[in-house]
Amino acid sequence: MTINFLSLFPEMFSCLIDNSIAKRAIESKLININLYNIRDYSVDKHKKVDDYPFGGGAGMVMAPQPIFDCFEDLTKKSKSKRAVNIYMSPKGKRLDEKLVKKFIDFDEINILCGHYEGVDQRVIDELIDHEVSVGDYILTGGELAAMVLVDAVMRFVPGVLGNEDSPHDESFSNGLLEYPHYTRPADFKGLCVPEVLLSGHHKNIEEWRQKKAIEITKKLRPDMIARKKKE
Repeated sequence: MTINFLSLFPEMFSCLIDNSIAKRAIESKLININLYNIRDYSVDKHKKVDDYPFGGGAGMVMAPQPIFDCFEDLTKKSKSKRAVNIYMSPKGKRLDEKLVKKFIDFDEINILCGHYEGVDQRVIDELIDHEVSVGDYILTGGELAAMVLVDAVMRFVPGVLGNEDSPHDESFSNGLLEYPHYTRPADFKGLCVPEVLLSGHHKNIEEWRQKKAIEITKKLRPDMIARKKKE
């Protein structure tokens, strides 16, 4: 899978690509990440990428020319047959497990990171396939949101995680939050691990985990229980 970030601040992505799971995935050639600086495509002598909005209003808007030219260059370099263009936006569809899995089917994910008051609508109308939001709040730019999206997606790329069952046995994977986890020691300051987890009885352990997952979901996310009943 190839991931292309289109940004005014590509240096922000170093915290993702130079560390942890993403770094190992890149080194193992399971994921390829490219950074495109939108400012490099500006035809303005001062590399200006924004302008005042027509009709007035606060703030500036990212102009279409640099973004269109950046996407054109990206497309020329691309060798992927199935690509999707995403714009990180508070107006977009909220990111969830279902949407994450939808993006796994693509060979290439191109993510545009907006700034200021956003981007010229013509960019969205002509170039973007999906607007995606990570929550009902505003960030100063799309970079952090883009990294959240990619971190969630790459976990489902075969080989990225050490345990292939991990992404399918976590919160949201089956419509429930995840059950509690414990590790050694079994007794820590008088706080003991549930006996069933020490029993070695796999069926009982599985039943306990399912019961706890339901209890936790009812307590913390009753909306998920209601949604599951409708399904």
